[in-house]
Amino acid sequence: MKESVWTRNWREIKKSKHHYILMAPYMILFFMFTVIPVVFSMILSFFYFNMLEFPRFVGLQNYSRLLLGDDVFMIALKNTLMFAVITGPVSYIACFLFAWIINELSPKIRAFMTLVFYAPSIAGNVYFIWLIFFSGDAYGYLNGFLMKTGFILEPVQWLTNEQYILTIIIIVQLWLSLGTSFLAFIAGLQTVDHTLIEAGSIDGIKNRWQELWFITLPSMRPQLMFGAVMQITSSFAVADVAIALAGFPSVNYAAHTIVTHLMDYGTIRFEMGYASAIATVLFGLMLGANLLIQKLLRKVGE
Repeated sequence: MKESVWTRNWREIKKSKHHYILMAPYMILFFMFTVIPVVFSMILSFFYFNMLEFPRFVGLQNYSRLLLGDDVFMIALKNTLMFAVITGPVSYIACFLFAWIINELSPKIRAFMTLVFYAPSIAGNVYFIWLIFFSGDAYGYLNGFLMKTGFILEPVQWLTNEQYILTIIIIVQLWLSLGTSFLAFIAGLQTVDHTLIEAGSIDGIKNRWQELWFITLPSMRPQLMFGAVMQITSSFAVADVAIALAGFPSVNYAAHTIVTHLMDYGTIRFEMGYASAIATVLFGLMLGANLLIQKLLRKVGE
């Protein structure tokens, strides 16, 4: 008699029960502090809830208001997508190229360069140094340099001018996002089996680009996926940098993002149902981007 899938899976679970016991504390915490809040937020997005009254079911009203009646959300959506489209791919590719080049250096130099690239990610609010660089008075580094060289006659208000602020935040975010993915890529490059490279040279691999595409990248798919997830998270969840540099809210919402819009309604106005709808839309965007990246990464090496 052919055993069912459930029976086979249950037997495998019993066989590996020690592994599941070790994983249990993490899985319980993950379920409590990630899965349950996400599901609860999705449910709450169909209610009106102001933290004082009992939640009132309103159906799709929050979503219709968000997508059809909230002009500021449309600005935030445009800015967030611009962040994601520019900082995500550019930072991802730059991280890998830097990791690939640095991986070829001697161990001591490689360790030093790895620290240099990873440092911004572990330095906390290090982006505040850019406030000095783009300061709107004559003491700002950029204004001081441009005035000294004669390009401008008076200081430019870089961080309060909607012409420049979004570009500045994108540059700062690119600089900040080099760390985590870079470290994952360095680790992945270190795990590539050199016997595969030798076998590839026998099978017709003629140059480094072919070696990269057919051997190196397929060998480090887990690290590529981890780097992609981190880039998606950082590019869609931009908030702290925008608030620190442009204020909250920024001039004419020029640097407003979905996360800052969420903070506005969730932590200031306490419209928790509406804030949950914003969070659900953001979750959908991030999930869609993640699925797209997974589909693209499956084609690596083909």
